[in-house]
Amino acid sequence: MKLIAGVDIGNSTTEVCVGGVDEEGRFRFLSSASRMTTGTKGTLPNVHGIKAALLEAMDKVHRPVGELSLIRLNEAAPVIGDTAMETITETIITESSMIGHNPSTPAGAGEAVGEILFLDHIQNGKPGVSYIVAVTSLFSYEEAARRLNQYIPELDIRGLILQADEAVLVENRLSRKMPILDEVRHIRRIPEGKLAAIEVALPGTSVRMLSNPYGIATLLGLDAEETKAVTPIAKSLIGKRSAVVIKTPHGNMKENVLPAGEIIFHGDSDRTVNIDAGADRIMEVLAGAGEIRDIEGETDTNVGNMLSRIRGSMEQISVPAEGDIHITDILAVDTLAPVEISGSLAGETCMEKAVGIAAMVKTRQLPMRQIAARLEEELHVKAAVAGVEAVMASLGAMTTPGTKLPLAVLDMGGGSTDAALLTADGKVRTTHQAGAGELVSMLIQTELGLKSRVTAEQIKRYPMGKVESLFHMRLENGAMQFFEDSLDPRYYGNVVLLAPDEMLKIEEDIPMERILEVRREAKKKVFVRNALRALRTVAPDQDLRRIPNVVLVGGSAEDFEIPEMLMQALADYRIVCGRGNIRGCEGPRNAVATGLLMSYFSQ
Repeated sequence: MKLIAGVDIGNSTTEVCVGGVDEEGRFRFLSSASRMTTGTKGTLPNVHGIKAALLEAMDKVHRPVGELSLIRLNEAAPVIGDTAMETITETIITESSMIGHNPSTPAGAGEAVGEILFLDHIQNGKPGVSYIVAVTSLFSYEEAARRLNQYIPELDIRGLILQADEAVLVENRLSRKMPILDEVRHIRRIPEGKLAAIEVALPGTSVRMLSNPYGIATLLGLDAEETKAVTPIAKSLIGKRSAVVIKTPHGNMKENVLPAGEIIFHGDSDRTVNIDAGADRIMEVLAGAGEIRDIEGETDTNVGNMLSRIRGSMEQISVPAEGDIHITDILAVDTLAPVEISGSLAGETCMEKAVGIAAMVKTRQLPMRQIAARLEEELHVKAAVAGVEAVMASLGAMTTPGTKLPLAVLDMGGGSTDAALLTADGKVRTTHQAGAGELVSMLIQTELGLKSRVTAEQIKRYPMGKVESLFHMRLENGAMQFFEDSLDPRYYGNVVLLAPDEMLKIEEDIPMERILEVRREAKKKVFVRNALRALRTVAPDQDLRRIPNVVLVGGSAEDFEIPEMLMQALADYRIVCGRGNIRGCEGPRNAVATGLLMSYFSQ
């Protein structure tokens, strides 16, 4: 039996399908395998992952890799999918003009206004003057409470700012209740003698006065011009549990608009658009430019640097001729990014408008032929680059039970979204567009302020629940799940991800509702938008109503909610849409590898 292998190199996974042709010319599928892609898609490091997947697939049929007669590779276009993010605006507040953060244990509630006085100098306080006392970590909570109680009868102490995480411990020992902030890392930067307003919100709520410019004006006695100047401060304090604003007459408070720059599309007609116009406008201009040859950014601007970094990533992994690298497609999405405030005292951040971009980078000579040559050298098996990825995916998708021509296929991977339309008379239209799973992970990580990309990936993949007792959790859809045996106490009160056979605790203190909102919006911004864009490109006269059937394939088609989102989005066009089931057994995976074998057999 002549053994043939189809190999699909994706951005995240490398998939293999092995088939055989007997002496009578009959073909049948024998096995399949999947491994993580090694290196960037379409580059020589992919060889390691290909060999591992081939070995696994051949082991299943108890044959050595050397018995393969031919390895067929997809024509993989490298996609730089790690994307780039730029903030368009940034709040810069200097001279320690404000702080505002979310400590887990503030104490008391309400607002207070007074002059800043350090506990070290409390003996210098004057009767009749309102004070906000700042307490460094040099004082233990017992010593701080003792000294404060000593001076409370003679001084008008309205509130406290602590460096240590001890607000509740101090409050329990004070003779008078007052709002107390804690966990202020750079407390020594607070200017003594300046007028300050502090606010602590009740549990489950956020500050109201200090997140309102007119509230700040009321507490600190500001005029109209000063109120206008504190608007960035109020904006950055929205949603905080506790905050303090310090009136520094010589402070520099401004909202700085960064030079965003223009994107230049070189296509059927050259078009330009400024990145601060937002993602919707960027994508409109891209569509109007026709077939894209290259995309550039204005020199010495944010977007210019962003696209240069993406282009540079490709230069590092290939050896192209000069001018041989081109960005042929981008997907832009609006988002919010946490930006650290200059001059902050507790590492505070505020959410600012940003644009995320995924770009597809191509070279004139795709390195797939180098990969084929390396495989022949190391495995002593003939290897060939055999077909366009989207066409092969379409052939594989046709093995899904219940499909017929005409048929559209959406191949949703880690870095790109491919679409192909097979008409009843055998014609094929394809498109290859940037933006898929990696961009979703980046948006989740950015908007939630996560330290780890792994956590963002897990949030993207798994549904959630919140453990509300040792015997039950509230699921993200509102349902309750009860357990006969008690849960691990480490999960109590935390949001967990419901991975197969285990629960993954989210270390960051983020409400489940917020995580759910960000996850779903990120998937809609990327997958739904890109799917509609790709299908319009291949549809006759760009009319989606002329596509009767859509089969979803690729790793992202396995997601627990993306297919349902796309089904809802395409319902208005009366399109039958659903996950593929390649060869009736593989689910939405292995479409391209299967198509590579089918195309060989048809030849």
